[in-house]
Amino acid sequence: MDISHDNSIWASMSYAEKNHQLFLRQKQMLDTVWKHGAISKEQRDKSLHDLAEKMGEALD
Repeated sequence: MDISHDNSIWASMSYAEKNHQLFLRQKQMLDTVWKHGAISKEQRDKSLHDLAEKMGEALD
């Protein structure tokens, strides 16, 4: 579900849930720029690791 288009869902989410959604969007952006060749896999992996660490997210 794309919660960015549904304000009622967004408004009912907790702070932690909103942060998790932000993390997922930022991860998707990293994947997109990597797939388009704008960054290397190593840059993507480092950025993703740093992002996960700063936001307290576990990587799969």
